[in-house]
Amino acid sequence: MAGQSIDKCDIAIVGGGLAGGLAALALARQRPDLDIRLVEPGPVGGNHVWSFFDSDIAKADRWLVAPLVRHHWPRYDVAFPAHQRTLRMGYKSITGEALAEAVAAALPEDHVIADKAKHVAPDHLLLARGGRLSAKRVIDARGAGKFPTLDCGWQKFVGQALTVTGGHGVEHPVVMDATVEQQDGYRFVYLLPFDAETLFVEDTYYSDDPDLDASLIRERIAAYAAAHGWDIAATTREESGVLPVVIAGDFDRLWPASDRTARIGVRAGMFHATTGYSLAHAVRTAAALPSLVDRSAFAEVLRDRARASWRRQRFYRMLGAMLFRAAEPDARYRTFERFYRLSPRLIARFYAGGSTTADKLRLLSGKPPVPIGRAIAALAKRDWL
Repeated sequence: MAGQSIDKCDIAIVGGGLAGGLAALALARQRPDLDIRLVEPGPVGGNHVWSFFDSDIAKADRWLVAPLVRHHWPRYDVAFPAHQRTLRMGYKSITGEALAEAVAAALPEDHVIADKAKHVAPDHLLLARGGRLSAKRVIDARGAGKFPTLDCGWQKFVGQALTVTGGHGVEHPVVMDATVEQQDGYRFVYLLPFDAETLFVEDTYYSDDPDLDASLIRERIAAYAAAHGWDIAATTREESGVLPVVIAGDFDRLWPASDRTARIGVRAGMFHATTGYSLAHAVRTAAALPSLVDRSAFAEVLRDRARASWRRQRFYRMLGAMLFRAAEPDARYRTFERFYRLSPRLIARFYAGGSTTADKLRLLSGKPPVPIGRAIAALAKRDWL
């Protein structure tokens, strides 16, 4: 493809991760009249496992993710030093491989372009190997990049799929095991039992910095497995990541009005400010795209949607300010321990980003799990607004 000029298309999606892949699937299914190209240098979907609660996805949008689900459990556990609980709430996982297979089935082979965009504009992009792709609509879904304009904490992790000789005995997911030693901020281990002998183990940190020492975390995963008596025969996959937990920031600096290239996903600021997770936002946006792409002010419409979502995230940014500015790093687990004593429906709405006014009052009522003086100081800055 080097040096080759590429003809025009209707929609060019730059980035084949979660947001870009879902966008391609939604458009291919509901707008078969459109010529869609997906530009992604690596494997579509990458090396990722994305999980979500059933309540994260509106019933009207579940058609988009249902074919991608590879694992489903009816309940999950959490464990803290002073509190353990099982929540009967559906929990699902999809994989990068499942997303790649779906995109390959939905788009012609030559419409998935294995290249990197070195320049992206509203109506065209230039490819790293040479050539220009012109489009009626360019959608930038390249992920986060850097967030120099935001005040963030970080959720960082390394996850491994372990083959356990004789079985691991974990029946359903453990979303947070915070009984482990607290290091580098709030630390917990996350478990997904893919089958009787395959267990996905992720060591996660709510940390003040984005630095990820993967080799050290691998050692901690091995120590966790040994402490549970698991005989590890193989590691069949590994992934790592650093997600922003936004405390404060100006949306107009994140996505300036002067930038008229359409954006979706994390690049558009579409993620949960407290958890860093973007799947629910990615599904909502992808499901809406087929009815939006014909709008004359397409990029402006997407920017307005992202800006409205950013405003709705104010409460979650405030919680991030409390977590990172008011709580001592090794005591941050108490915030989540208290949270998981609340009602399952409140917890579900929180993860879906749909906390009601009553939910917010309940989350803030009672004695805070952080020093009161520091909590007041954290809230007084008001930059999370």
